[in-house]
Amino acid sequence: MRTDVPRRCAVTGIGLVTPVGTGLEKAWGNIVAGRGGVGPVTCFDASGLKTRIAAEVKDFDPLDYMDRKTDKRLATFIKYAVAASRMAVADAGLEITNDLAPLCACSMGCGLGGLKMMEDSHSVIMEGRADRISPFFIPMMIGNMSAGQVAIELGLTGPNYLCATACAAGTHAIGLGFELVRDHGMEAAVCGGTESVITPLAIAGFNAIKALSTRNDDPGRASRPFDRDRDGFVVGEGAGILVLEEWSRAKARGARIYAEILGYGASCDAFHITAPRDDGGGAALSMAAALRDASARGIRPSDIGYINAHGTSTDLNDQMETLAVKTVFGDLATGIPVSSTKSMTGHLLGAAGGVEAAFTALAIRDGILPPTVNLENPDPACDLDYVPNVARKKALRAAMSNSFGFGGTNGSVILGAPDAW
Repeated sequence: MRTDVPRRCAVTGIGLVTPVGTGLEKAWGNIVAGRGGVGPVTCFDASGLKTRIAAEVKDFDPLDYMDRKTDKRLATFIKYAVAASRMAVADAGLEITNDLAPLCACSMGCGLGGLKMMEDSHSVIMEGRADRISPFFIPMMIGNMSAGQVAIELGLTGPNYLCATACAAGTHAIGLGFELVRDHGMEAAVCGGTESVITPLAIAGFNAIKALSTRNDDPGRASRPFDRDRDGFVVGEGAGILVLEEWSRAKARGARIYAEILGYGASCDAFHITAPRDDGGGAALSMAAALRDASARGIRPSDIGYINAHGTSTDLNDQMETLAVKTVFGDLATGIPVSSTKSMTGHLLGAAGGVEAAFTALAIRDGILPPTVNLENPDPACDLDYVPNVARKKALRAAMSNSFGFGGTNGSVILGAPDAW
């Protein structure tokens, strides 16, 4: 069903499972304090790999969010999605009634899905034990089971989607949820991203394309977006989920509103399977599309007071994103604070956009810009204000969160302070 008049969309709940903490306040507190979650790989023996560091989730107990039987049937990335979604719905105080369930959508982003299950099951096959493959292998592997299981656990019978758009997936999932609420009659959406692929094959694969940092002797300083000495990203894991609600409904029930979703844009570089356009053209198209979408609410480029960058700590990404911001914002660009929380969380791949949109909403709530840590020797080609090393107080009326993925897929979302627009 499409409504004639676009509606407003509130962020009323946030759930986080991250390398810097599980739970909204713990994760956000560490981000504001500049405390990172990168360390030596502990979930398997990484001694034979070029990269032996990652940003692992350390404080997660699935039994806090599901029973033991369910836990045994789910891959880790699905568990993260379920847990973060339960947190977000509880945080929103949202009751999924029989009347609301068909009007509550679920959209998840995920890049590589159950890669660990695939690796483990392939080993079983190679040992000649095909009859020992788990009947849960396929459901544990396919990415859409993150959205499917969240719907099962929460009783959501509205539209159910997976965005498998690499590192832009979480942002695309939030953009889809926003459009379903604003334009297509949904009353609420549970949306964001999830990922857990700290595995031998994933790290070896990213090593093969020279994408990862090999700063194994100094993991805390390995993720260093916009720094001259960056040498690649650090793989992270976790989930970031938002509850979006139709504005008047949220207001009527007295919900606490973190932020309003004001605009969403997406684009494709149509350039290369892994490398971004070096002029930042595809990323610029995405940001410009989000600004156009938000212009219906009166948003102008000068209203954007902060950008949570994709900021991966790779040479090409950080330079092209800097160029893209300059292309879109022109003379305003040098006055807009830009930071990369990946400097602390590592790169959560398909979950990145969900986690970073949550951090952007919290920046709006608290009037605090998270820092880019490890920014010690700025790259001369990266010459914007990256909020180096220490968080900064700043009241925000609107902010943008960017995500860009392999295949040239891009997504940008604009959030605003409640009642500011």
